[in-house]
Amino acid sequence: MSIFRNAYEGLNDICYIWWEEMKQVFRDEGVIIFFFLVPLAYPLLYSWIYNNETVRDVPVVVVDDSHSSLSRQFIRMCDASPDVKIAFYAQDMDEAKSLMSRQLVRGIYYFPSDFAVKVNRMEQSTVGVYCDMSLMLAYRAIFQTAQMVSMQVGAELKTRWGKNYTAREEAISAKPLDYDEVALFNSTGGYGSSILLPVLVLILQQTLALGIGLSAGTTREKSRYGWLIPVTRHYHGLMRIVWGKALCYLMIYAVMGTWLTIAVPRIFGFPHLASWWSDLVVMFPYTLACIFFGMSVSCMVKYRENVMLLMVFVSVPLLFLTGVSWPQSNIPGVWQGISWLFPSTFAARAYVRMNAMGATLGDVLFEYRMLWLQVIVYFCVACMVYHFQINDARENLLDRLAEKKEKMAEAENEAENSSEPKK
Repeated sequence: MSIFRNAYEGLNDICYIWWEEMKQVFRDEGVIIFFFLVPLAYPLLYSWIYNNETVRDVPVVVVDDSHSSLSRQFIRMCDASPDVKIAFYAQDMDEAKSLMSRQLVRGIYYFPSDFAVKVNRMEQSTVGVYCDMSLMLAYRAIFQTAQMVSMQVGAELKTRWGKNYTAREEAISAKPLDYDEVALFNSTGGYGSSILLPVLVLILQQTLALGIGLSAGTTREKSRYGWLIPVTRHYHGLMRIVWGKALCYLMIYAVMGTWLTIAVPRIFGFPHLASWWSDLVVMFPYTLACIFFGMSVSCMVKYRENVMLLMVFVSVPLLFLTGVSWPQSNIPGVWQGISWLFPSTFAARAYVRMNAMGATLGDVLFEYRMLWLQVIVYFCVACMVYHFQINDARENLLDRLAEKKEKMAEAENEAENSSEPKK
């Protein structure tokens, strides 16, 4: 009967802690923002901006100080491309900068006065390309168009100066190694298909850590003595505290995680080759790892603002460390070791490989096992830090009780001394 009684008390305490944590989540405006508004609104906004994948006819202004046939040919070829549109011709760079400041153009093509002279002397010449970096799609269209046109013009110059006798010799001299460019896993070459998938995974981790950290900071600020764990009847078991809090966050992010990783890619047509069941199998240990990771980090948060400085700062580096935007083979070993500390690294790799590359669960078995390993490790870390918080709170409580007893004893002694008759 004692076993059943202990089990009943444990479940009762877990439900009590879960309910208290759930009430605190919905009472805190900051936690509501990070747990609900950011996961719901931010992916929609970001996906809507980059949903086109590619942009066409990006307006560009030309500053042609060369006034040569070669520069005019270069300009005509850029204007004929589908990505760039020559919208204005400026007399100098000041006029071109004025057009960019008014957002009438997204870039500048500058041809120096010695552009054609250097080419005719068989010297290396340059074309200045200035881009507006506020939109990566526009930057890529302007820069890549200038790059492709320069390669084409260079090939024509090689053919002209090569002194070849047949068309075949001209083709070989212009392009010694022929190749066919085939875009693997991202046929459109779009930003959304390549970057937004790991971004969605990273949002889940960052919002969870921010929300848990804000909740911990609120608890410390409202506590009279700055305690993270209240010293009450229901908060006396370590496992009950950890699982009670984790159950609250898991229930919320079972919905938010499904929205981020399953619903959003299908709404905007991003690659989603994996089945919803495969995504859930990977996202379940990832969500648990993020919960215990956030609980471990929250013990370092004494004030609500601290978690903002800690987690928002590392968002961009964590995106690079996933190995999607920055090739994994080129990441130094030290940084690869640091990336293993964060659940988003393995979850993003597994999620992108399954949805964009058609991998199966067997192909991402290493990442899947590492996520479960992180669940175990961060669960143990969360238990250790909460154990330390519980012991610290109890020691502080005992010290305060001892001080209170000493003060009461001193007050009684003073009262007795003052009540003794004077001789």
